[in-house]
Amino acid sequence: MLTVGVDIGGTSVRAGVVDARGSVLDTSRAPTPAGERALEDAIVAAVEEVADRHAVNAVGLAVAGFIASDRRTVRFAPHLAWRQADVADRMSDRLGMPVVLEHDANAAALAEQRFGAARGARTAVLVAIGTGIGAALLLNGEVFRGAYGVAPELGHLRVVPDGRPCPCGKNGCWERYCSGTALSATAVELLAKHPGVSTVLAREAAGDSRAVTGRRVAGAARDGDPLAKRAMAELARWLGEGLALVADVYDPEVIVIGGGVSESAPLFLDDARERYAAVVTGAGHRPLARIRTAQLGDDAGIVGAATLAREMTTSMAENHSRRS
Repeated sequence: MLTVGVDIGGTSVRAGVVDARGSVLDTSRAPTPAGERALEDAIVAAVEEVADRHAVNAVGLAVAGFIASDRRTVRFAPHLAWRQADVADRMSDRLGMPVVLEHDANAAALAEQRFGAARGARTAVLVAIGTGIGAALLLNGEVFRGAYGVAPELGHLRVVPDGRPCPCGKNGCWERYCSGTALSATAVELLAKHPGVSTVLAREAAGDSRAVTGRRVAGAARDGDPLAKRAMAELARWLGEGLALVADVYDPEVIVIGGGVSESAPLFLDDARERYAAVVTGAGHRPLARIRTAQLGDDAGIVGAATLAREMTTSMAENHSRRS
């Protein structure tokens, strides 16, 4: 049985045909348009492009936004046009096959649990570190969505009272200290505190501080830049602190670190593990979660959404068989 997973982000729509082993057999990609109708047109075009080359029978959409608990409606997506939109029904009508929705982090976590870094784990947490922090929780091998479909927003745990302002409206959120955006902000703060430090970042920031991106800081740290390495050490510290909070609440078997920042894991993950092990409640007297980097990369959302679509159609077929 082949199904299609579609990863719908703020910049691109990526569709992929996925088999039962989690292998991506074919893909298509298009820019994410601004309007609601244009976005749905782009999804239909991406799905139909791969469906013309493969026999597929269901579609899963991985959406960067809040999904209702029935997985039919997009409540809110900050970088997409949908607002309280019955996306699954509309897309199913247009595509002529079943469609299911899922939060993109949940889809990625499911993919890693079935086929990747969390394979076989019953209790697992995914922390996707990019511009901010996305997160997902698996309990007894199933995605936990909360009562209204928006759990768990770990990136907006407040770790620093009266800390850096966050676009969510609070101050001191975890993602303001542990993300690509945070890495940039930390480097700029360090440059302001230590103006005499001669570094690559200092020369770039002299022209425009916006040039000091998280990706640029990571690159400078790889090259041995002392200030960039200090910024990376701060990210590692806050990652360890946040993971300790996560472990105190959920006590997972495995924590998977994904997202774009995870590409620089060799620069910070060992230090983050040490910090986590030192500050978690009961340190030294309890088993610790395995902390691993994601294995499926950019395909995780596609694979997870397609897997959900496969499970949905299998369940529908079984129910129909029992009624017959």
